[in-house]
Amino acid sequence: MNYLTVENISKSYGELTLFEDISFSVHKDQKIAFVAKNGSGKTSILNILSGDDVPDSGQVIYRKDIKVSFLPQDPKLDPNLTVEETIFNSDNPILKVIGNYEKALLNPTDTKAYQKAFEAMERHQAWDFETLYKQILFKLKLENLDQKVKSLSGGQKKRLSLAIALINKPDLLILDEPTNHLDLEMIEWLESFFAKENMTLFMVTHDRYFLERVCNEIIELDEGELYSYKGNYSYYLEKREARIEREAVETGKAKQLFKKELEWMRRQPKARTTKSKSRIDDFQDIKHRASQRRNDHEVQLELNMERLGTKVVEFHNVSKAFKDKVILNGFEYMFKRGERVGIIGKNGTGKTTFLNLLTKTTTPDGGKIVVGETVKFGYYTQNGIAIKAGQKVIDVIREFGDYIPLKKGNQISAQQLLERFLFSRKKQYDFVEKLSGGERKRLYLCTVLIQNPNFLILDEPTNDLDIVTLNVLESFLLDFPGCVIVVSHDRYFMDKIVDHLFVFKGEGEIEDFPGNYTDYRVYEDSQPTVTSTLEEKKEKNTWKKTDDNKLSYNEEKELKNIESKIKSLTYDKNELEAKFNNPDLSPDDINKLSLDLQKIIDNIATKEERWMELLSKLEE
Repeated sequence: MNYLTVENISKSYGELTLFEDISFSVHKDQKIAFVAKNGSGKTSILNILSGDDVPDSGQVIYRKDIKVSFLPQDPKLDPNLTVEETIFNSDNPILKVIGNYEKALLNPTDTKAYQKAFEAMERHQAWDFETLYKQILFKLKLENLDQKVKSLSGGQKKRLSLAIALINKPDLLILDEPTNHLDLEMIEWLESFFAKENMTLFMVTHDRYFLERVCNEIIELDEGELYSYKGNYSYYLEKREARIEREAVETGKAKQLFKKELEWMRRQPKARTTKSKSRIDDFQDIKHRASQRRNDHEVQLELNMERLGTKVVEFHNVSKAFKDKVILNGFEYMFKRGERVGIIGKNGTGKTTFLNLLTKTTTPDGGKIVVGETVKFGYYTQNGIAIKAGQKVIDVIREFGDYIPLKKGNQISAQQLLERFLFSRKKQYDFVEKLSGGERKRLYLCTVLIQNPNFLILDEPTNDLDIVTLNVLESFLLDFPGCVIVVSHDRYFMDKIVDHLFVFKGEGEIEDFPGNYTDYRVYEDSQPTVTSTLEEKKEKNTWKKTDDNKLSYNEEKELKNIESKIKSLTYDKNELEAKFNNPDLSPDDINKLSLDLQKIIDNIATKEERWMELLSKLEE
């Protein structure tokens, strides 16, 4: 069943053409992600679909009588309504039934009105619906129903708009960056919600794990052409790579043909036959195909930043609280050179406050933070870039620096850095106010990098960045020799970049977890079920830190990390052992599984040996 048809739409702003003659359709039960570089017009297409904008040409056709909901990046909500009033202000008939029932409860003497409201609840099966919408509000942390919209943060407004869209249970839900302003727990809940609910989706999102787990089709707008991939994100990556390789081969052939035809063109006399005129027309097409060039850049920089000394950053018994809300409570940590730390935790547990303490833009209530003399912070905050009227892209970055020094006496100019982050030479002379939201974030990132920091702090760097830019940023960070701290809800990004996690659990509790986000989820999921000799040993060797503890700070941390890692490995071992139950395994498969299993068993044995060694030190 066709829900939506987009026919040959085009959109331009002055001389800037975003897209031309774009056509696609959305059918029942499809879950489509729309992927394109920043500045290609993704948000403009969503605005056209929602009716907030109109195409210069073409049309959008919806199937009659289908219910459609939209989640914009910047929701338009009445600031004077409460959260509850905003929800009941939507045109969902069941919400009106629930609202009437709740009013009837406030006036129990009017038995006739109560009976009417009760029967309406029964008729519309509104009891289950009420349970659902309260669960949605709870999961999205919108439990204070009396709070005015004008007092909500930007993130809370986005979550309220998402809640309304989900509560309305539309036939087609159109989403613009649905995971922005959600913490990791909310994102995982939303994934499972979409898996259970029979809802057709069309979304723009940069969250690659969300793409992988939710979407069954990806539409890509690339270099003005539209491509469709019937599969999830992994399938898209595989097929896209094959397409690009195929295009490169075709471009190479076109270049060879172009060279041959160019020689013919130069040899021809002025008088042309009909046949030669046809060949001349073909020549123009060959010339166009031969000049195709992709605007994808790999970042390969041997940065010559100031080397970090032995003392990087040290937290000594640091405490911080806001009234009754404890952020840090006697926190101790010493950063080492080259560390890559991811920070995760629910909204409001103090992640951004921790970064502000680190950079000394906030002062601790107790303890001290020592920053090494050679440390040069680069701090990418959520606030973005301040736009000045009439300022061009290249002028913005040159305010912060003209070049980054590279090894062997080389350097990369501001222009070259912008090119690597997908700003063409022409784009560099555009006015900043013309940039899309994602392009502004990309420019802000360049202003941080041009200062050549050796300790990068990135607070939600992936918000509003397209997937191509994320790949560029990941390439840069993988080669970055300094320290990196990342706060992000982008699990794919975290898995690729960080070595261990600070897990903010609230009330000043911070867990240092050895591994990336996926490792942490596996460990957390295994907690209720995994049992091993480790637990039995721990009961016999229960310990706690005392003043005469014979373990060093690093050994204490190692002991804690080993316990976590053994549990994770035990989970992997159980998973692998379960695979042997497959009756279709070939002898080669069994041999490979056996080798993999032996590696895990050996790894567990090594770690348990070290674990016992550290425990024995405590008993000396």
